[in-house]
Amino acid sequence: MSDQEQPQIYLITPPEFDPATFSDRLAATLDAHEIACLRLSLATHDEERIARIADACREVTHARDVAIVLERHIALAERLGLDGVHLPDGARSVRKARAALGADAIVGAFCAQSSHEGLSAGEAGADYIAFGPAGASALGGGEQADTELFQWWTDVVEIPVVAEGALTAPRITELAPLTDFFGIGDEIWGHDDPAAALGALIRAMG
Repeated sequence: MSDQEQPQIYLITPPEFDPATFSDRLAATLDAHEIACLRLSLATHDEERIARIADACREVTHARDVAIVLERHIALAERLGLDGVHLPDGARSVRKARAALGADAIVGAFCAQSSHEGLSAGEAGADYIAFGPAGASALGGGEQADTELFQWWTDVVEIPVVAEGALTAPRITELAPLTDFFGIGDEIWGHDDPAAALGALIRAMG
């Protein structure tokens, strides 16, 4: 990423929400800030519920020329006419997703803290690689995608990279020169005004 460019914002939904209420919060956030993409990161495995949520969110995003991708469910992403899929299992499903969704679809891969997995996903056809958690977290084993990983990726690899998970304003300031996107979700949706919370994080980019 060029030093002159600010990272773009890649919004991530909460795992559970009422689509009617969330649509208004999403619309207000998209109207307040320039957003590159929205990821539906849903806990439910109910196809009908996923479809209802996807329809409600797609109406908001596509009206504002914002791409929308679904986490994990390749076939559903295709059936629902979404812009692509985000794969949480590194390189494992990238070729399958690319074959199913075609060359124009967005296919992204979360690769935790593994540069090797990121390279493998890129070689398999991923459009972007996400590393995380980028901030300090006690979840899982407490692992963190450190600054050196983002520095190395930016120096060596041309595939866009997303920093996500446990982001704070100081961490965003630190990583802003080293990432193409910030994946932001939990950091803002718990606030009464998610758009304002996102604005504070964007200002931390410098």
